[in-house]
Amino acid sequence: MSNHNQAPLYEALARHAGQQAKPFHVPGHKQRSLRGNPEAARSYAPLLPLDVTELSDTDDLHHPSGPIAAAERLAADAFGAEETCFLVGGSTAGNLAMILGLCEPGDCILVQRNVHKSIIHGLALAGARAVFLPPEADSASGLAVAPSPETVRRALELYPEARAVVIASPNYYGMTADARGVAEAAHARHVPLLVDEAHGAHFGQHPAFPEAALRSGADAAVQSTHKMLTALTMGAMLHMQGERVQRGAIRQALRMVQSSSPSYPIMASLDLARQQLQAEGQALFEPALDAVRLVREALRELPFGALCAADPLKLSLYDMRGMRSGFELQEALERRGCLAEMADPRHVVLAFGPGSTPADGEALIEALRDMAGASSSSSAELSAVVCQPGQVRTNGHDDGKKEIDLREIPEPVIIQRHTGETEAIPLERAVGRVAGEWVIPYPPGIPILFPGESITERQAAQIKRWRDQGARFQGAADASFRSIRVTVEKRGRA
Repeated sequence: MSNHNQAPLYEALARHAGQQAKPFHVPGHKQRSLRGNPEAARSYAPLLPLDVTELSDTDDLHHPSGPIAAAERLAADAFGAEETCFLVGGSTAGNLAMILGLCEPGDCILVQRNVHKSIIHGLALAGARAVFLPPEADSASGLAVAPSPETVRRALELYPEARAVVIASPNYYGMTADARGVAEAAHARHVPLLVDEAHGAHFGQHPAFPEAALRSGADAAVQSTHKMLTALTMGAMLHMQGERVQRGAIRQALRMVQSSSPSYPIMASLDLARQQLQAEGQALFEPALDAVRLVREALRELPFGALCAADPLKLSLYDMRGMRSGFELQEALERRGCLAEMADPRHVVLAFGPGSTPADGEALIEALRDMAGASSSSSAELSAVVCQPGQVRTNGHDDGKKEIDLREIPEPVIIQRHTGETEAIPLERAVGRVAGEWVIPYPPGIPILFPGESITERQAAQIKRWRDQGARFQGAADASFRSIRVTVEKRGRA
């Protein structure tokens, strides 16, 4: 039986620091305080002795055989995996490795369209042919949702050569896919299911949470342990099980996409996060759940509604009066000392976690009361979404429509890494042209548009709406998004 009271990697680093050996190796700070900035020196001093490199007693992430291997085995046991790999590049590194480890150039992959950009980047790097599965719609929130198991079945009938199915669950809003149904559809064709579970490291660890992707049948899942548990930022894990995925190839891909100088403080924090989870169990999450309950109860007397979501630690608020957009709600909360995770044109998303307390919930309630103004009597006349068990699922952007027509399964496309010659044109004239740059509102980091994709009227309107309401974009040459880069059209010679 595994001893989850241990933290083998952290303990090895602590023992190494206690030796006080003279470091004639990298890093250059030599585990001593930084000089020149006394405040920074005080802040960093406790961490520096743990910031080492691959030594005889500290192990090697890329060929673990000592304390890192022991820590990964304990993590696999804690999260229900047959094998777990530590990630120091966030879930991004795991997503890239899953795809690169399973795909050869030209291989067909079935992919949820509204996935994180790292999945799209992985497809581009692999040279895979991506079949983007058409989304459905959540009638309550207007959000585009993940493909259904039936959509996956239809796609596999059309493309039986598919090497994998890739979905994201949960999303930023705490909505989850029918991972069990999708896994059954994929496995019926002997195809593995890969899940970007970045926001679900806590799943399966409390009765209030959905089951984890592996428990639902996924063959590999990536979790950002830093997002919803207690690891340092960029600390994540890749979990694998079964024989449908080539684990050796995925491990090799990890060696390619992760740093050859991985952060030992980040890796040790993964070890400690697992230890804390196993030591405290369900009690680890009770303060955060109490905080969310306080806020939801207070919302009954306030003009703000909250989406229903499978993950109770995600609270997506909206103004029922229609007076503030999601971005404006985010700014108003920030002015009152409450920093949100993200916003979209309608919602502001608040993430609770093991570090949250009921006092945080009270502070949020006070901020919302202040935002509502002195009068809250009118809130009784407003109609909020009433949450029912199991209501509201999955991922997507709000594109302003309550329903999305089920389209035919599209033909495979190859994501271009190089766009060739491009030119900037006004966004209003871009419909029908081929995109020459990424359009990624971040957060959530789900591409609206990627290079090589023909720009539709819906996409142009969506970009304009997000732009006008204050969204931040990554990848755009024109930060104001008055113009967009498109590929130069080839003109025939006379």
